[in-house]
Amino acid sequence: MTELKIDAAKTAGTINRNIYGHFAEHLGRCIYEGIWVGEDSPIPNTKGLRNDVTAALKGLNIPVLRWPGGCFADEYHWMDGIGPKENRPRMVNTHWGGTVENNHFGTHEFMELCEQLGTEPYINGNVGSGTVYEMQQWMEYLTFDGESPMANLRKLNGREEPWKVKYFGVGNESWGCGGNMRPEYYADEYRRYGTYVRNYGDNKVYKIACGASEGDYHWTEVLMREAGRHMHGLSLHYYTLPTGNWQNKGSATEFDSTAWFETLRRTLYMEELLTKHSAIMDKYDPEKRVGLIVDEWGTWYNVEPGTNPGFLYQQNSLRDALVAGINLNLFHQHCDRVQMANIAQTVNVLQAMILTEGEKMVLTPTYHVFEMFKVHQDAELVPVELESPSYTLGAVSIPQLSVSCSRNAEGKLHLSLCNLHHAEAAPVQVKLSGLTDAAPELSGRILAHDSLQAHNTFADPEKVKPAAFTALEWKDGVLSATLPPASVAVIAIG
Repeated sequence: MTELKIDAAKTAGTINRNIYGHFAEHLGRCIYEGIWVGEDSPIPNTKGLRNDVTAALKGLNIPVLRWPGGCFADEYHWMDGIGPKENRPRMVNTHWGGTVENNHFGTHEFMELCEQLGTEPYINGNVGSGTVYEMQQWMEYLTFDGESPMANLRKLNGREEPWKVKYFGVGNESWGCGGNMRPEYYADEYRRYGTYVRNYGDNKVYKIACGASEGDYHWTEVLMREAGRHMHGLSLHYYTLPTGNWQNKGSATEFDSTAWFETLRRTLYMEELLTKHSAIMDKYDPEKRVGLIVDEWGTWYNVEPGTNPGFLYQQNSLRDALVAGINLNLFHQHCDRVQMANIAQTVNVLQAMILTEGEKMVLTPTYHVFEMFKVHQDAELVPVELESPSYTLGAVSIPQLSVSCSRNAEGKLHLSLCNLHHAEAAPVQVKLSGLTDAAPELSGRILAHDSLQAHNTFADPEKVKPAAFTALEWKDGVLSATLPPASVAVIAIG
């Protein structure tokens, strides 16, 4: 039996709802077919956006959506995506499969998507192949309410009122596909480009600088030292590869218990990354004014057999649900510095929420974790004392449990627990103090399956889905429960 101690009266910061952000790139079938089908499609849509997908995404309370990339952002020229669709120039998507991009989904369509979802837009600007002037014009087009060339062009294209755009990324992966820059060079470029990402009227922009890949702590050091005072956020990218080998990342659905263990072990590396990057940021920003923005994370496997390698289409199993739960719990625990995270990606790409095939749609296990965990958005983090038992394979051990707890505005506690072990249940006792009710109401939901490889398909779309978690006992301030192997649960207390 594992013991957790929770004092419900204590808090340790606010879990920014933007930790539950998403990422939609012009990559494979994420935008086209996944989100956008066009006004003339037989698939039911509203202004070209497919209704089934937008309805499902609304169920997640998505707080912020990043677009148009990714690597695509640094070859995207926004003016190609405005005006009458028949006049928009076509381009080759050189990063992702060499497909022809018709630019039918552009600024107006993205902002319409955000309005339909009730989400904040996070736009990533082009530093790699774009100009300062181009970036400045985009912000003017989006947010200026007055007489100007770009505001007039926006009105000509059918949008009289300006939009609100709070989040703007100045370049993407500038150390790689965004220009292969040195951190010293990018820091100067960020300062130059960022100067012209202006606040128009009452629109106040939260500027996000391109941060490190994985454990490149030198990049974080240079950016914070040279440009920290000019930014509001600094990004971090880390993907979980079961093998750690980019040339052969492993299958999304055909894996054994060793690959299961390795995937979760590599996911837990996020804890080290958050701790070490935050420590560098603390040195230059002890007030924690600059947010750590984990705007690309998730699993990355070999593509599904028979699909375009450049489309990054992969299935999504119970293993991905555990990866999502672990990462979200870690982001909660680092909520003093982590102010946004964006899973890659929303539809049909990498660790997606949704998969589509023509008019069909299926929700993934990762979708269900996000839906279960959304109760933590904007809640107060409540510290948990836990000595997790070890989960050992061979000579390597990791914690068996991943846990976090929060208190919402109504005073209700939500405890999220992941049992990482592929074969052993996890009995837990939660000793609770600081509650106003001596006999609180208990309820729970759990995501689990007998097969580690279980995943939802178009033929069997509800194979993995949440169920009521009723095996909860309360006695003298102690909550007892047993988590089955390979499971994710959320328990409401109060």
